[in-house]
Order: sequence, then structure tokens, then C-alpha cells
Amino acid sequence: MSETEQRLTEEEIENEMEHTLEAEFAGQVSPGLVRASEVLPDKLIVLPIYDRPVFPGLTLPFALPESKFAELLSRIDAMDTKIIGAVFAKNFNTENVERSELSISGTAIRILRSLNGVDGMRHLLVQSIRRFRILETKVDSVISAKVEYIFDSEAPPDDELKAYTMAVMGTLKELLKLNPIFQEQLKALLGNLSFDKPGLLFDLVASLLTSDGVRLQEVLDTYPLSQRAEKILVLLREELEIFQLQDKIKKNIEEKISKQQKEFFLHEQLKAIKKELGLEKDDKSAELDRFKERIDKLVLTEEARKVVDEEMNKLSLLEPASAEYNVSRNYLEWLTILPWGKYSEDSFDIKRASEILNRDHYGLDDVKERILEYISKGKKTGSISGSILCFVGPPGVGKTSIGRSVADSIGRTFFRFSLGGMRDEAEIKGHRRTYIGAMPGKFIQAMKTTGTSNPVIMLDEIDKIGASYHGDPASALLEVLDPEQNKDFLDHYLDVRFDLSHVLFIATANQLDTIPPALLDRMEVLKLSGYVLEEKMEIARRYLIVRTLKDHGLTGDDLILNDDVLTHIIHHYAREAGVRNLENRIKNICRKITMRHAEGNTAPVTLTIDDIKKYLGPPLHNDDILFGEGKCG
Repeated sequence: MSETEQRLTEEEIENEMEHTLEAEFAGQVSPGLVRASEVLPDKLIVLPIYDRPVFPGLTLPFALPESKFAELLSRIDAMDTKIIGAVFAKNFNTENVERSELSISGTAIRILRSLNGVDGMRHLLVQSIRRFRILETKVDSVISAKVEYIFDSEAPPDDELKAYTMAVMGTLKELLKLNPIFQEQLKALLGNLSFDKPGLLFDLVASLLTSDGVRLQEVLDTYPLSQRAEKILVLLREELEIFQLQDKIKKNIEEKISKQQKEFFLHEQLKAIKKELGLEKDDKSAELDRFKERIDKLVLTEEARKVVDEEMNKLSLLEPASAEYNVSRNYLEWLTILPWGKYSEDSFDIKRASEILNRDHYGLDDVKERILEYISKGKKTGSISGSILCFVGPPGVGKTSIGRSVADSIGRTFFRFSLGGMRDEAEIKGHRRTYIGAMPGKFIQAMKTTGTSNPVIMLDEIDKIGASYHGDPASALLEVLDPEQNKDFLDHYLDVRFDLSHVLFIATANQLDTIPPALLDRMEVLKLSGYVLEEKMEIARRYLIVRTLKDHGLTGDDLILNDDVLTHIIHHYAREAGVRNLENRIKNICRKITMRHAEGNTAPVTLTIDDIKKYLGPPLHNDDILFGEGKCG
């Protein structure tokens, strides 16, 4: 055959197939299933097919890999009648089809067209003719079968069959309303059929179903028309329920989308109407109004007012989508959120301040006296001016905690940050705005956080400040801690002078040796010595034991520590200058008490000296005299 000797593209194959189909429906090829003079062979070459069986009365394409069906296609090319059998094979394997995989029934098909594609596929256009039953098979290089053709009854349909036919058509119409994909195809095919031949109608409907191949093969295997119609009705009903559910889901989704779109359009229209009426403004206008409202409430310096006005004019000209807009907006955020000219009211009540200092700390008389002097001076002058204090002492003596008490005693807000390990000057004076992610330094951040221009700022661990190629933070602190300069403090980010002269700075350090002399010269040093035994005992009684018991969910009845036990703990386990280790030892004891409670033993514990080793382990310090008298060397 000449058409099988050439290789055609997919487009050429599609055109050829369409031409053949047009000829089929135009009558150039007989629309009947079997020509009047044609006798179907009782022995057929079997083409195993999978996915779904082929029903009689259809014209449809096949695509077969030439490499796998080489022998079968060679036999077809040599045939005169070009009629073979299409049989549905369960678990189809083209390499080796077992007889048990083949169904008992198949359909005789006539090959109308055979074309070779460039993709190594043989494209066949076939017409399905009639169903058959397989009597016996023979397997060599291809499968061949002796068949018996099944003929539907030619008698006019009885009432039962008519009822089945009408039920099938009614259900099919319902299905086509929900799934109109095959509507035109069905109309064209039904135009060539007569309802006096219900068998062809049933086969056509079965070919349109999307059920699995095994259930469709059961329809092909059913020869009595009424039973075949009953099975088709069941499959039709199942598909109808599926499509009804799909339609319901589709409508629900469309309703939700429609509702969302409607709400979106209404919101947009409402926004446009409000904008026209002046009731609502866009984001940019709203931000500008917000900044103006803030500016009106601020007591800005002349320099700051000029910078803010320039930045507002600049922002009004920028588009919100531009990168410069965000930079300018962030800059204005910082400028307008700082407490320009806003001060918290100082408390000059000496008695109240003394009570607060004594309530939170025991001892530290020099520090307390200096703070009270500071308040007394403010009471006399009407305001507490800025000052720079430096608390120097060993760890654990209360340098950091007393800073908060100082802020409470004079009625100011408190801000603390650690200088330990700081190596970048920008942490003090901020980054320039040309850098991405630039921010002001710690002191301007403190002003924003506290909301006042006269907070108490604690510079913790000032003796541990570092230096690197990024700059020297200690040198940057000189401007901050100089009373003559900090009233005009200039942050690199703000680039506007801000008054820090009303801030009370409190620095803490463990030693003075590592503090640069120029920085040390700007601070008033107050030395905090370590505590003696009596002071540690009093601190433990007043603060440490009470606080630790509360933190562990215990009460004073759960743990009893007498003076002898407490003295022993201080002498042998917490002999440092401060009380931090003493507090840790009390915590160790409380943890063991809570574990006893968790195990069900809630009896009160009165600790003795003999019990201490069980709770705290061997003593860390020993008073034993190692040598009674001096030794040579």
C-alpha cells in the first residue's frame, strides 16, 4: 500500500484521517456496519487493546508502536479484507499477551486507512463492525482466534426494550446538559441511527461512557439487549451522579469567586467615591497627614523644623513605588517619633527616694548618699540636670540593679544597653542614610523607646568596650558623655542635633584600668566595695531567700535556713565580694527541695550544717590551716 511506504507528520496524518471521516459520513464509504455482499471471516488476527473495549458502530483512530506490533502490522498490510479483531486485554503487556488476559468477547474492525508517522507509530483509522465471541485461540508470532459473530435481534423492540431505550436516552440527555463535550458528536452519530435498532444505540452510548475498561467489557459481553440496557443504565446513573457533584462543586466555587469579585469591586468603588468626596485619602496622603499631625505636637528646634519641612516637601513629590520614598518615609518616622522638648517630671521627694533605694538594696551607702545629694540639688534649682556617674566594683555587688532603682527614685524612665564587646562606632552614633538598612545609634534609639528627653541611661560594662577597623566606640562616647558637647549631639543617621544634656548617664565597670583616660575623666566614679559577712547575711535574709523561694514556687515554711547554716554557706561556698554566687547556692538548694515535692515528699526541710554537703557538694573554700608552723623554702 503506497500510503504505508511514506512517513507523514502528525498534521498530515490528521488531515488524511479527517478526509477519510468526511468520506465515511458523506456516504463515500458505506455507513452500514457490514456491506450487503460482504461475509465476515470466522478467523481473525487479534489486536490486544487496553484501557477500554471497542464497541460496534464507530469510526475511530488507533496509534500502534511499530517496534512492538511489527509482525501484526506486516500481516495487516498483506491482507485483502483488512478485517481484524479488537479484544480488550486485562493487565495488557504487548511483549507477551497471555490467553487468560484476553476477554471472551471482542469487536471486528475494518481498517480504513493506515499511515506511517515520523514518530515511529502506525496510525490506523478503523471502523468497528460487529461483536464476536472467541471460540478458540492460537498463538504464534501473533494471536489469531476462531470467532462466532453475535447478531442482535432484528425483530421490532417490545415494550420492555422501548422502556429501556427511553430510560437510556432520558438519562443521557441529563448527562449531556452537565457535560456537553460530546453533544455535537452524539447528534451527528444519532442522525444515522434508527431507534428500531436499540442494540446499536446501546453500543454507541456505552462508547461515550468514562467507566473503567473492565465494567465496559461486561457490557460488551452481555448479548441480550434488555440486560445490556440495564447495565448501561447503571453506568449512566453513576456518571450522572459524579457530574452532578462536579457541577455542584463548580457552582459553589463560582459563587465564592463571584462574591469575592463583587466585594472587591464594591470596595474599590466605595474607595473611589470617598476619595472624590474627600472622606478618604490614598496611602501617601494619609501618611503625609499623619506626619503633619505628629509635627504639630512636637517642640522642634529651628534646625530640626527646617529639616522636617524639607523632607516633607521631598516626600510629597516622590512616588510610593520608588526606593527613595521608603528611605525618606523612614527618616521622617524617626524625626517625628523622637521626644523633642518632651521631659518627664522629676520627683524631688527625698524621703520617697530614700525608701526606694533602701527597699531594693542593702548597704551601698555612698551611692545612695550621692543620689540623694543629686536630688537635693535638683530640688533647690528646680530641675535635675544631666550627670555622668560610674559605678565601679566587683561582680555581683548590685551595680546594674541599682541603676533601675535610681530611675524609680527620681521618677524617670530607664534604658539599659551593654557596651561589652561593642566594636562599631555606628552603634553609638548611627549609620549614614546612604547605607541600606541604616539606623540611628543606641542613644537616639533610647530616646524613642523611653519617650522622653531626660531618661536614665545605663551604659553597662563600659570597661569592656572594644575597638576595630570599623572605628573606636570609646572615642565616640566622648561626645555623648561630655556635658559641654552632648547638648548638641549629632547622630549620623538623623544629621540633626539632639539635646542629651538632661540625660542621667550611669556607667558600670569592674575595673578602671581598661577605661580610656579621656573617657574616665568625664565621669564621676563611685566605688562599690564588696560585702562583709554581716551585710551578706542581711541581703540574703531580706532579698535573696525571699525572691528565690518565690521563683521556685516555695514558701518560708518549706525551707528553713538558720544563721549558722547561712554563715557556713557564705564561708565555704560563696566567699566572693558580691552576692551572686550566694544566690546561686540558695537556688541549688531550692531546686532540690522542689524535686522532693515532685516525688511526693512535701515535708518542711530545716537545713543543718551536716546537710549542706548533700545539697551543695564538697566545700569550695577551706579554713583549715595547712601548716602549723613555717617551713623552710
